[in-house]
Parts: sequence; structure tokens; C-alpha cells
Amino acid sequence: MYEADSQRYQKLPIRRVGDTGLQLPAISLGLWHHFTDTDPYTDRRQLIDTAFDEGVFSFDCANHYGNPFGSAERLLGRVLATDLKPYRQELVITTKVGYEIFPGPYGVMGSRKSILQGIDASLKRLKTDYVDIYYMHRLDPDTSLEETAAALDQVVREGKALYIGVSNFETAQAKEMIRLFKKLGTPFVVDQMSYNMMNRNVETSGLMSLLEENHKGIVAYGPLAEGLLSDRYLNGIPDTYQPHPTNQEIFKNGKGVVEKKLQQLNQIAQQRGQSLSQMALAWLLRNEAVASVIIGTTSIAHLKDDLEAGNNLEFSVDELTQIDHILSLTK
Repeated sequence: MYEADSQRYQKLPIRRVGDTGLQLPAISLGLWHHFTDTDPYTDRRQLIDTAFDEGVFSFDCANHYGNPFGSAERLLGRVLATDLKPYRQELVITTKVGYEIFPGPYGVMGSRKSILQGIDASLKRLKTDYVDIYYMHRLDPDTSLEETAAALDQVVREGKALYIGVSNFETAQAKEMIRLFKKLGTPFVVDQMSYNMMNRNVETSGLMSLLEENHKGIVAYGPLAEGLLSDRYLNGIPDTYQPHPTNQEIFKNGKGVVEKKLQQLNQIAQQRGQSLSQMALAWLLRNEAVASVIIGTTSIAHLKDDLEAGNNLEFSVDELTQIDHILSLTK
């Protein structure tokens, strides 16, 4: 019978989300890839249990994740109903609505119908009475933000979510949602965005400043750019590498430029006594506005290696200057 490590809260920094009472581990575990009905359940359960033992008490999911859709929520639900059931009050379970879950107009996007029936289906798959953060996964261009915000507010008022977040909402969209949620009195706390050392759109677009000014947090997904910011590609990036759509701009000056940047960044990481992936995670967490970064792995060894990033989050001015110079290189 599983029993959590009694020292789990001494292993990883904990961050407050904006000025709210919500707190997250500096590193969360995402279940986007390889957490499905066809993956080995025993291995995935062990990974989730190990993450919790190591101080990861936030698990990020979405109704769209898995093949078939919904299977990642079902897998997490099995663990929540067994090993982690005694610890549910300690956990931050997050899920999302907005990408396809079933055919037709109400299996996708952000209508009132899609959101309200979406949360009920997610809770059933997750085998829990509520989620801690319920995200609108993407902007619905054909539904008013007022309708989407009101439906998300109702989810909270019905006790099915404690907090609301949005994901993939750019600056203008996030600004309007902040206004609407403030008017409704909705506990909106976070925008989850693609953010890593080589994809700094969150900074350059003004989104980070907007969230800081309004005391909201940011959760970074894709912090290693699909493994690009790891040891895996230090000897070259194969043609089979497929960047996430949000990271396409990384290669605007060619693959050779990226490979050179990785080598130079790795030299700084080595000087810091870190792997490249550890430094990449720490670099994101240097800013307290980043409430958590979401890693995705099915390897316990990789999980523990990434979590070591939490032991060294400080950067000198010289290190940050060198990193900025490397990242700005175009040839």
C-alpha cells in the first residue's frame, strides 16, 4: 500500500500564485503525452507517486489529452482513487476545456454548453468532486469572452473548481478576461503559456508585465521546448525533431544557429554545476511571477534530474547577461 514520503515538502520550493492563497510546487508534472489507456498503468502510477514523494503536488491535465481523448484524465483518476486518495486535500489537480473531446460543435471551444458539460465529464473521469484550477485551454474566436467568463464563473460557484485559469491567451485577450473576472468576482489566478529560454514571447508581448501588474501568475508549459533544452540535442538536432507550434520561431535563423546556442548555454550550465535542462528550468523560475513550470516525462530518472533544478535558482548578473547575449545571436 502506497504511503507518501513524510519529507516531501522539504524537497522542492513552493510558490504563491500572484497575491492569492493558491500555492504551487515550483515544478509540476504534466500528463500531455504518453499517459493514455494504452500506456503501462503500473509504470505511470509509480511515476506519479514518485513525483508526489519528491514534492510535486500539482498535476496538470486536460480533457483533450490522451488517445483516445480523455484517457489521460482517466489514468490520473485511477491514481487519485487509489494511491493518492488519502492525500487529495494536499493536491492541486488541474484540467482544461477547449480542444476537441468529441465530434460536433460542443466537443470543442468555449461556449457555455461546452464548458459546463465539459467540467462534469472531466470530474467523472478524474474521480474527484472538484478540480483546483479549471483552465479555458484556448480562445474561442466565435464565442464572446463574456459568455466564456460567465460559464467559468459558474463552474466555481457550483463548487466544481476552486480557481480559474486561461491557457494560450495572449496579452489583449488576457487583459479582457482579467476585467471580466474582476467584474464577476471570479477567482481567476493564472495564464498558462508556452515559455522557455528560446521562446520569450511572454516577456516581449507584454503579457508578463500585465500579469504582474494585476497580481496574477504564469505557469510555463514546454519549458524545455520538447527536449531541445536538454542534453539530447547537444550533438546536433535531427530532421525528425518537431517543435511545438509555439516554438517554430526558434528556428527562424536556421538549425545551425540553434545548435550553437545550445552548446554555449550548456557551457554556462556546466559552470553552474547543472545540466542544461536544470538551468533552463531554473532560468524560468528566477522570476517569482512564474508560479510553476510544467515538465513532461515518463522516466523516473529524468523526473528526479529535472527536480534538481529547484536546488539552484539563483543567477548572477553576469550569468544573465551572458545568457541574454547567447539568446540574441542570429548567426
